[in-house]
Amino acid sequence: MHKLYCIGEALIDFTPCGEGRYQRNAGGAPANVAVCAAKLGAPAAMITKLGKDMFGDYLVDTLKSCGVDTKFIFRTDKADTALAFISEEGSEPKFAFYRNPSADMLLEEEDVESVPFEKGDILHFGSVDLVDYPVRKAHLAAIRRAKAAGAAISFDPNLRFNLWKSKEDLISAVNAFVPMSDIIKVNEKELLTISDTDNEEAAVKYMFRGDAKLLFITRGGSGASVYTVEGKHYTVPAENCDCIDATGAGDGFMGAVLYKLLESGITRGKLSEPGEEIKDYLSFGNKVASRVVARVGAIPAMPSRKEIFGE
Repeated sequence: MHKLYCIGEALIDFTPCGEGRYQRNAGGAPANVAVCAAKLGAPAAMITKLGKDMFGDYLVDTLKSCGVDTKFIFRTDKADTALAFISEEGSEPKFAFYRNPSADMLLEEEDVESVPFEKGDILHFGSVDLVDYPVRKAHLAAIRRAKAAGAAISFDPNLRFNLWKSKEDLISAVNAFVPMSDIIKVNEKELLTISDTDNEEAAVKYMFRGDAKLLFITRGGSGASVYTVEGKHYTVPAENCDCIDATGAGDGFMGAVLYKLLESGITRGKLSEPGEEIKDYLSFGNKVASRVVARVGAIPAMPSRKEIFGE
């Protein structure tokens, strides 16, 4: 099986666990995806920068224990590891981030030069680290190198407006990176926000720009859909489950889907014409996400291979 590389933020989630109390958990959307894929059995690596502090130590140890390759996690004393405090308000978790800047934002182009991308690999990223810091250029460098090697590019915008100066800045950044991506994953609300329309059909067409070949849409309790650049689309229902904590659900879904794509051996050039087994990948993603929301936290909630496959 080829390898999944996830680039971007790895941070500490402080999850509420009683009145005025918080539980420390490893998190960060790209890190969540890497852990999910690794625990299912895919080779996965994290590309990021952490502070030389106890939180950075904890993140490295946690990722290693989950089977993630930490060779490309760099350390700095110029900034601390990022923190995020989570509160449950309504159906979606709310995040308060502490990074001004944080260590991940200082990841540089030179840091990604040693990553040995190969044909058949996948590079996955989100929008949190597309801010105007060295890490944005590191993403661009990694995408260029991955494409040159024949690896596929996966993007989950994962909109976090409170990290940006304005909504317009975030949407502009996302729209700059969408055409660079072969695989895109959004939820229903993000799809309409990014495309600036309330019509899903028009929004889907808008997303298929540049290199885009597969678009995954998560719909919470209504399941998930996938659209292909060739015009095919499939929707599958969600799995029944009791939702305790929605943090990391989308990352669990994406980690599971990317695991399936790697397992299938599909290469970047073939992503535009997947077989009908793509429907099974949707169901598999929903299955994994249903396990994630039934537990507290993101990385601690990612299910093991034995739990999913019974092995």
